[in-house]
Formats: sequence, C-alpha cells, structure tokens
Amino acid sequence: MQSRTLSRELALLMLGQTSDRGSSAPALPTGMEGLLQQVLATLSQDVRESLDRSAEDLQAAQQQLLDSELQEQGEQQLPRVRQHLNAGLVAAEQALNRLSASLELPRLLMLADQEEVRLGAIARVEAVLRDRQAIDERLDRVMEGWRLTRLPRIDRDILRLAAVDLESFRTPPAVACNEAVELANRYSDEQGRRMINGVLRRFTAARSAAEA
Repeated sequence: MQSRTLSRELALLMLGQTSDRGSSAPALPTGMEGLLQQVLATLSQDVRESLDRSAEDLQAAQQQLLDSELQEQGEQQLPRVRQHLNAGLVAAEQALNRLSASLELPRLLMLADQEEVRLGAIARVEAVLRDRQAIDERLDRVMEGWRLTRLPRIDRDILRLAAVDLESFRTPPAVACNEAVELANRYSDEQGRRMINGVLRRFTAARSAAEA
C-alpha cells in the first residue's frame, strides 16, 4: 500500500514536468528515467531550501526572544515585550511548520529508489500521457457545468492519476478517491480538494452505472 501511495505522489510530480497538451511523451533524451531523475533533483533542492528557511525562521525567533529579555522592565515596556514575544512565537511556529513539511520530502527521495515505487510511478505517468485526451473527455462528462481545463494544473493531474488508477490499475474506488484527496491536501487547496472529491464521486458512480 505504501509503495502505491508513493508511486502516485511521484507520478504527480513527474506529470508536472511534462506538457499538458496532447498525449506526447516527455521531451527528454533519456525518457521516463530522465524525467524521474529531474523530479528527484528538484525535490532535493526543495528540501535544502526548506531547511534553510526553517533555520532562518528559528534565528528570527531566537532574536525576538532575546530582544524581549533585553527590554527594560516596567509597566510601560510590557507592550513592547509582548510584541517581541509574539513575534518570536510566530517565527518559531513558521520554522516548525516548514520543518515538518520538509521531513516528508526526504522520505519520498529515499523510497523513490525502490524498484516497485519507481516502476509504479513511471507506469502511471505513461498511462496518463498515452490516453490523456480520452481521460480528459471522460472527466469532463462529470464536471457538471465546469471544464477540466479551467482547473489548476495540479488538480487536473490528480484527477487524471485517479482515473488511470481506477481504469488501468484496478484500484478500488474508495482507495483511489482517498489517495486523490490526500494528494490534494498536500499539493492543492481546500477548494481543489472539494472539487476533486466531488468529481471523482461522480466519475466512479458513472463507471459503476456503465458496468452494471
């Protein structure tokens, strides 16, 4: 289960490096492996930048707390002390949030070397690129007055991956929908998460009705 989850996330990042038009393969001399390495290099850079920002936030928090300690005592100084303390706490919270988010990326980087994860990601990307136009048409049919092309790129790719999971990899509908929502929680926003959840519910219902 974990390997499939990681494969989906890695596939999502790989799709983000490809053209969003037609059903062409990535324009890289080394093909899918080259695309995968490009994504892993980007992830490594993101980890370094996130850790650097976390360190800067912690330094800012430390300075704010130090400034509050250096303030002269007295009732007239209390507002300034509170201001420094609050700013220090905000900076510390930002640092911890960045650090928490960045810890997930090394896990993905490390486990991306597993053959099952890599092959699963590549297979999903190939399936989307091969049939993207047909997948988009099927998703459009359940958009209810909306168009897939109007969604942010990341939301379109999450939906496409869920569709190939359902149609090509025989993933149970509940699992495919839950995985898509989890990806939306990490890479999209609340509006995108709700949209993805609703579209996939209608998509799976339409598939079930067609197979009945």
